[in-house]
Amino acid sequence: MTAKFSQVFGVARPVIGMVHLGALPGSPLHNPDADLVAAARADLTALQDAGFDAVMFGNENDRPYEFAVDTASTATMAAIIGALRREITVPFGVNVLWDPMSSVALGAATGAAFVREIFTGTYASDMGPWTPDAGKAMRYRDRLGRSDMAMLYNVSAEFAHSLDARALPDRARSAVFSSIPDAVLVSGQITGEAAALSDLEAVKAVLPDTPVMANTGVKHETIADVLSIADGCIVGSSLKVDGDTWNPVDPDRANAFMALARKARA
Repeated sequence: MTAKFSQVFGVARPVIGMVHLGALPGSPLHNPDADLVAAARADLTALQDAGFDAVMFGNENDRPYEFAVDTASTATMAAIIGALRREITVPFGVNVLWDPMSSVALGAATGAAFVREIFTGTYASDMGPWTPDAGKAMRYRDRLGRSDMAMLYNVSAEFAHSLDARALPDRARSAVFSSIPDAVLVSGQITGEAAALSDLEAVKAVLPDTPVMANTGVKHETIADVLSIADGCIVGSSLKVDGDTWNPVDPDRANAFMALARKARA
């Protein structure tokens, strides 16, 4: 386990709950009458009360997604997090989809402990050709004085197909060697869809000393199996009212999920 990963989360096999922000200014689904801060506060409170080890703020509803995110979206995310900053009692991270540089900038500006994004690889995606630059993003983080901010690399991009013919474990192992992530994330095909347990097992087998986390689709009925393989997970949709990604966090579902996670870790 990397030292930074342990320092950020402070527990073995951390469970990170998602605060999915409402559609932000500049995105087609934005509702100018929506109280984005109040909605985020309600989700944050539900996750912290349920005992999640960390939370992550993301702009999942800024669809259609972009590679170079509107400055207004990133600024609004910073404003929302700033309004809630004194209420955040656990480590928090950020993810500005699908923009590594904006994710790093937002993390640095808000004091985030970690960022998540696609930092490596080449993909054909719903948004077009996709070639992120891990070296540029990590150097930007350090220039902003945040070398302490952990970087979580998603190596199996949602909404995309890797143009790299190597198997997923080989791509993950190579990314760790070439681009020094603090953790590697394994995803399903789209938000809310599970990563195959076989993919988690295969990636963990080649990266015994690197944290490997399940990034999407972890459910109440699968959390024990996931945590028997992975070094933690990120969960969003399963915690929502009716299990729907776009609904608010359901406190009862969040509490039940963390009870199962604690049992699995014990």
